Amino acid sequence: MDYEKELKDLKESMEKAKNLKYRAEARMEQLKKQEDEIISELNKLGVKPDELDDEITKLKGEIESMLKEVNQLLPKDLLDKQG
Repeated sequence: MDYEKELKDLKESMEKAKNLKYRAEARMEQLKKQEDEIISELNKLGVKPDELDDEITKLKGEIESMLKEVNQLLPKDLLDKQG
């Protein structure tokens, strides 16, 4: 068995693992900062993060209602004649 080669391989593996750890920590820090910015923006909008799904559902409903209302107000007969 070549102990020198095995030690060299282990050292390289440790360096790779260390680099992966540093990159993961940097990415985690970046994501945490992004999360804080999103939470801050939600707070400005008056929406709590745990109520976000409900808020999205409510807004979708409002959009659908407004689209329906706009469609009802369009003069379909005139638009059909313009064809």
